[in-house]
Order: sequence, then C-alpha cells, then structure tokens
Amino acid sequence: MLPEENPYSPGSGRRPPQLVGRGAELQAFETLARRVEHGMGDRGIVLTGLRGVGKTVLLNEMHARAEAAGWLTVRLEARRDERGATTVRRALARELVVAARKLTRTTLTGRLRDALGTISSFNAKIGATSIELGIGVNAGRADSGDVEVDLLELVEDVASALGEKRRAFCVFVDEMQDLDAETMGALIAAQHVANQRDWPFYVVAAGLPDLPRVLTETRSYAERLFNYRPLGKLARADAADALREPAERLGAEYEPEALERLLDATGGYPYFIQEFGQTAWNLAAGRVITDADALAAVQFGTEQLDAGFFRSRWERATRSERRLLLAMAADGDASSATIDVARRMSLLPSSLGPYRAALIGKGLVYAPEHGRIAYTVPGMSAYVDRNRDDLDAAGDLAR
Repeated sequence: MLPEENPYSPGSGRRPPQLVGRGAELQAFETLARRVEHGMGDRGIVLTGLRGVGKTVLLNEMHARAEAAGWLTVRLEARRDERGATTVRRALARELVVAARKLTRTTLTGRLRDALGTISSFNAKIGATSIELGIGVNAGRADSGDVEVDLLELVEDVASALGEKRRAFCVFVDEMQDLDAETMGALIAAQHVANQRDWPFYVVAAGLPDLPRVLTETRSYAERLFNYRPLGKLARADAADALREPAERLGAEYEPEALERLLDATGGYPYFIQEFGQTAWNLAAGRVITDADALAAVQFGTEQLDAGFFRSRWERATRSERRLLLAMAADGDASSATIDVARRMSLLPSSLGPYRAALIGKGLVYAPEHGRIAYTVPGMSAYVDRNRDDLDAAGDLAR
C-alpha cells in the first residue's frame, strides 16, 4: 500500500489516528472542566507510566481541551540539567505571557487587568521581559524573588480573576519527575493552597511511574492533592482497535492471524502499535495485510526499534552504566533488586549507587520502590538479549 496514505504515526507525543483505551483518563479531565464551569473545585491530575504508553499524547489532548474551554494554560517540559530551574522558570514566564496576550483581546475587568499586571511583575523578576503585555507591573505582587511566594501570589491573582468567568489557570508539565525541587515544591504548594481556597488553579502533569513518590518526597501532602492515573499497556481489545480501525477507514483490513501476530509483538504498548502498524502497512502489497506481511513487519519493525528507540537510550549510558542495564536484563521487564544487580556485576551494593543515580538522572531507569530499579521503557531487556553479541563485540559489555 502507499506509504503516503499510511494512517499510523509513531513518534514522541504524536496523536495516534485512534485514541483508544484512555477514556477514563479523559473523563477525569472532563469532570474537572465541568466542575470549573460550575464554580466548584477539584484536584489536579497526574499521569504516570513507562515510556511509550501515551502520557504525552494524553497530556496534549487535555491541554487542547483546556484551551478550547478558554482556560489560561501554560505548557512546560521539565529537564534535568544544571540550568533546569532557570530554563523552566523562564519558559513558564514566556508561556504565561503568550497565554495572557489572548486575554488582552477581550474586555478586561479591573481584577483581570490586575492579574495581568501580576504576570508582568512575575516575569520582570525572573528576567523574562522579551514579550510585553502592554500593561504595567503590579508592584508588590509576585516580585519578591522567592519562587514559592511569587508563584502563590501569581496563582491567587490570576485564578481568582479567571474564576469570575468560570475559567481556570492550568499548568501542564511533562516529565515532571525531572523538575527541579524548588519549582516542583512551589507548584505543589500553590496547588495545595488553591485546593483549600477553591481557586481554579490546577497542575496537570505526566511522568514516570515513580513520580508520585517524587512528589510526596517534595511535599508530604502531595499524595492528597492529585488524581493519580497510572497508565499501562492497552487491553488486547483496545490494542486491536488501535491497529484495525485506522486501516479499515481507508479500505484495508488485517487477516485474523496477522492481527494476532502484531498484537503479540506490540505487547499492547501504544508506541509499538504505531511502529508495527506503520511497517505492516508499508510492506503489504494489497488492501489485505496478510500473516506473511505481519511476520515481515515484526522482523523489520523490531530492527527499526533496535536501531532507534532502544539504541538511542543504550548509547546515553556510559560503559559502566551499560553493565548495570545488562545485569537488570536477567529479570526481564520486571523490576530488579539492587542487591541482585550488584551481585551480578560483582560489586558491593554500596558501589552501585553512583551508576544507579546516573541512570535515573538520564531517564533510563527508575526506582519503583526502595531497593529496586526498573527500566523506563518496555522491552529493554529483550533488546539487550537480542543484541548481546553485537553489544559485546563493540565492547559495550566489557568489565
């Protein structure tokens, strides 16, 4: 079939042609939006899961719905580096101004004009003054230099003004586990006060499975502030719909055996569904995707994943860190006890700490609980097993 007609779209955060199996999460956001319309409060939302389960897609979908409802929204992606705090706060300031400029095109109430002045004050203190609102600063508000104090005053002024119009102020944060501790603490504290005072301010975030633990370690009360929504692989029926329905809309279909083979290969993970679906479509000679097409798609698609999705992550690790990733592969996709990993590496458990911390910092592993680590991407152990000889020949597995 023609590649230019291919309905499947693998990519980071790209919306699939068929968004299935996430109705409960979208309903949670719709409930939040309706409560805002009725002048009622609710909790923020936190989406968690491994790489490739569609967290960013859902976050983007929720952001689009908030925009359509007329909310003031800010979209951020956290990063873990030495300039992370400065970069994120300036991005927050920049996004605030871009969003607030839309409000300046409407009739401004006195309270909303003051809120825009508070945004100007916040931005001026951070040093993000390249985009102007055309409204003077609200001196004495959000300009103390203490990010927690300033963000709280910003949230109070902006959310209270928007609440008069039954709208909300919402910060969407992707990869929130990588947010610097000070900014994370400020956002949690602002959500806490907003919940108590019924200000329509919400944090909607996405991150790895250990994000709830990171949040509660930052502020102990965070466990009660959010509607936590863990995302896993799709149910088999939903995964089948995600493969079958985009093809059927274009007059194509799968042989039953072909569909079952692809479902087995994807494991129900949304990113893999798009990857294998795209490959099967491109390999099929006619409008029926046969079992032979599916068999070839699994082989070729796996090679594609190995060369890109998995290899790019492997190459981010140092040679010593790769030894740790290799030692974890004995447990498959399940989590590994750090004491077992250390034994396999012929190390003392105390010596494993620096490698573990570095891999967590690079987003390659996470700590599901004390004394355990797990891959952040499904199928990483199978990648290591498939490519063990090549990795060893390249010296990647050398001690």
